[in-house]
Amino acid sequence: MTSQCHRRDFVKLGAAAGTAWALGRRSLAASTSAMSAGPLEQVRVGMVGIGSRGTFLLSLLLEQEGVAVKAVCDIISERVAKAQDMVIAAGQPQPTGYALGETDFKRLCETEELDLVVNATRPWKWHVPISVAAMTNGKHAATEVPAAETIEGCWELVETVEKTQKYCVMLENCCYFREVLLVHNMLRQGLFGELRHCEAGYQHHSRRARPAATPAPQRGDIRTANSYPTHPIGPVAQWMNINRGNRFDYLVSMSADGTQGNPSADINTSLIRTVAGQTVTLYYDTRLPRPYDLIYRVQGTAGICMATADKIYIEGRSPQPDTWESMEAYYREFEHPLWKELGEQAAQRGGHGGGDWLVIHRLIRALQTGTPPDMDVYDAATWSCITELSEKSVADRSRPMDFPDFTKGRWQADLLGCGSPRPGKGWNASRPDQAMHGCRSSPRHHAVGGRQSGFKVEPEIVSREWGVDAAG
Repeated sequence: MTSQCHRRDFVKLGAAAGTAWALGRRSLAASTSAMSAGPLEQVRVGMVGIGSRGTFLLSLLLEQEGVAVKAVCDIISERVAKAQDMVIAAGQPQPTGYALGETDFKRLCETEELDLVVNATRPWKWHVPISVAAMTNGKHAATEVPAAETIEGCWELVETVEKTQKYCVMLENCCYFREVLLVHNMLRQGLFGELRHCEAGYQHHSRRARPAATPAPQRGDIRTANSYPTHPIGPVAQWMNINRGNRFDYLVSMSADGTQGNPSADINTSLIRTVAGQTVTLYYDTRLPRPYDLIYRVQGTAGICMATADKIYIEGRSPQPDTWESMEAYYREFEHPLWKELGEQAAQRGGHGGGDWLVIHRLIRALQTGTPPDMDVYDAATWSCITELSEKSVADRSRPMDFPDFTKGRWQADLLGCGSPRPGKGWNASRPDQAMHGCRSSPRHHAVGGRQSGFKVEPEIVSREWGVDAAG
C-alpha cells in the first residue's frame, strides 16, 4: 500500500464509507466522476408509476426515516389519488399529482424540487426516458428492472449519468437476498477458493407470476431472448467483481422451440465468459410448469453451493467427501454483516424475503449519508444489455456477442490511486482478495465538504473482505 492508504487511514475511511460495506464493492460511477452528492437529512422523492409494484415501493419509501414524498405520477388519475391518500395517511402533506398522459413525468421532473425520482412503470420502454428526464433536471434516478431494453438505451443512461453527475440506480432486489449475501461473504473469505463458474436463472411459471415482457420482434421476425436477466445475473456479477476488476467478455445464446401456438421460446439458455476466464450459465424459463428457482450455484476450486436449494460442499470441511450438506451451519458462521444488523427488520417487512425493503433502504441511506449507492449505472447497463445480446445471438445461430464496455476501460484501472492491481502478471480476478485488493474508499465515499448527517452508517467489511495486509 502507499503511504496515503496505510491501514489506520484505511480504517478511518472505512468507518465513514457506506457503499461497499455490504457488497464489498465500490461504486465506479462515484469513483470515476466528480459527483458531489452530499448527505441529505431529508430525501425528497417523486414516484412515477403507481401500479401494483409502484404502490408497494411507495409504501416502503413512506416507512423510511427522513423521506418526504413530494410528487406522484401515473397515467391513471385514480392511482394518483390513491397514492396521495397513502402519503397523507403516513403523516405527510399531500403530494402533487401528475396524471396528464404518458409523458407527464417530464413535467414532474421539470417543476418539482426533488432529490430522487423512483420509476416503477410498465411498459419498460419508459424506464430510460423517465430516468433521463430525472437526471437532466437535477434529480437522481432509481428504476425498476430492467434499466433499459436495448443497448442504445443502456448507453443513453451511462452518458446521462456522466454528463449530469447524478446517480442512476436499478432496484435489483435479488442482490439483497439472504442467501445471496451469505454466498458473497463466503466468497470474500475464500471458502470456495478461486471462483470458476456460476449458474442462475429466472425460472418462474408465468401462470403463477406476472409474466415478464418480451422484446418486440424486429424487422418482422420472431425473435427470442433472455428478456428478464437482471434477477439472476445481478448477484452473479457482484460475486465475480464485474466492472470492478473483471468484466463480462462475450455471450452465446440459444432457445428451445416454443410450444404449439406459442411463437416465443419456452426456455432460453445463455453462456457468458468473463475476461478472467470464468463462465456463467443463465436461464430464462417462464412458460412451462415448474417450481420457482433462481438456482444461484457457485463453483470454485475448493467448493460448490446451490444457494436456493440449501446445498453446499466444501472440500476438507464438509463432513462427507463429495456429499452435499445443509447450509444451516454456514449461516450461523458466515451470515453477512448487513443481514445480521437489518435482516430481521427486512424479513418482517416482507417483499421477496426482505430484498425489496433492503434495496429501498440502502438507496435512501446512501443519499442520507452522502455515500454512493451500492449499485450504479454501469451495473444497470451491463446487466440489462443481456436481453439484446441474447436476442441477436439466438437469431444468428448462437453467434458470440461481445459485451459493450460501458465503463470505457475503467473497470481495470487503479481508480483511487491505492494500488489496486491491473490485469497482468499475477493478477487473477477470480480471486476476490486480488480482484480489488487495496484501498476501496475515497473522499467521495463519505460526507462531502465535511458535512455530517444524523443517520447511522451501516456495517461494511474492510480488511478481511478485501485481503488488506494486516501489517500495512
